[in-house]
Amino acid sequence: MTLQGVKQRYGIIGTSPELDRAIDTAMRVAPTDLTVLVHGESGVGKESFSKIIHQLSPRKHNNFIAINCGAIPPGTINSELFGHDKGAFTGAVTDRKGYFETVDGGTIFLDEVGEMPLDTQAFLLRVLEQGEFIRVGSSRPQKTDVRVVAATNVDLMARVRKNKFREDLFYRLNTVPIRVPSLSERRQDIFLLFRKFALDFSERYRTDPVRLDDSGRLVIENYAWPGNVRELRNVAEQLSVMSTEKNVGAEQLYDQIPKLRERHLPAKRHEDASSFGESRSKVCLNIGHRFDAATHADELIADAFRLPSLRAQSLVTGEVARTHGRIHPAQTHRTLHELQLLLEHDRVEAIRQFETQHPAKPVHLAPGEFVLRMSA
Repeated sequence: MTLQGVKQRYGIIGTSPELDRAIDTAMRVAPTDLTVLVHGESGVGKESFSKIIHQLSPRKHNNFIAINCGAIPPGTINSELFGHDKGAFTGAVTDRKGYFETVDGGTIFLDEVGEMPLDTQAFLLRVLEQGEFIRVGSSRPQKTDVRVVAATNVDLMARVRKNKFREDLFYRLNTVPIRVPSLSERRQDIFLLFRKFALDFSERYRTDPVRLDDSGRLVIENYAWPGNVRELRNVAEQLSVMSTEKNVGAEQLYDQIPKLRERHLPAKRHEDASSFGESRSKVCLNIGHRFDAATHADELIADAFRLPSLRAQSLVTGEVARTHGRIHPAQTHRTLHELQLLLEHDRVEAIRQFETQHPAKPVHLAPGEFVLRMSA
């Protein structure tokens, strides 16, 4: 099966090289019995990769089960995974088969494997190394032939250093690592995914699909998406329900989903007010040069979202949306003047905050020291 065929079969939308590399790795390792560890932030779709590996393997006609290790209480996870004998503990009135027994010959997907208790990790290591397990309350080892695909959204090596995860188990699970990129690393896929989710919603409820104009597209492509694909789907469905207009722009997006106004890139910490002003000045100088050079809109947007003020960000992105990315100096004089005023306001506020926090170190700056001359 080709890469494009796998995407179509499993509903994976995207053209980023990082995503293609992850899918290609899953396709290559699928015919083997090697253990796979899928890394990725919450909401990126790690379970889809376990299904690809299972369905393209010789085990595809046998059972597949997905288990969230973080959702099972520590006191019962051993029984869930490995089973128990009658009388093993209070309430164990009958024998019970665990997942490693019922899925013999198939594939088990262990999501959030980093949340697994240490004693359970030891039992899992025995399964991976010797292909056997012992039920809770039993002394008789049993054989099992199960392929394990694990996933995590945390740094397992950091947990190893804190003695919260076994180092030998980490290396046993990490035979073939697959890293699934976050949505913020796949900017070119955001609009494609939004359109897919909006179409799916319209088909399910027989309504017209919601669409984004250029300004709305700029907003979603420059939002950080900490919840990744799951959060984007929620936004598309929420907008499909709540929006009165089917052609949605930036202002309607902000009205319906205010969190999209949040800072798109993390702010830098500054040691003093001088560096604060200089940093903003450099960013705005870049913006001024990009306006003057009629540069590509993506570069201009990247600089705009480094500004601390949402009003300053909106000024620049609004100008980009208004001109559809075709910036011309003659059209932007007023925008640049307003940006100067906002920058000066930010500079004054930074000095006031710094002097409040450091009363022994007053800052003496000329009023216009960091105000940029945006146009010659």
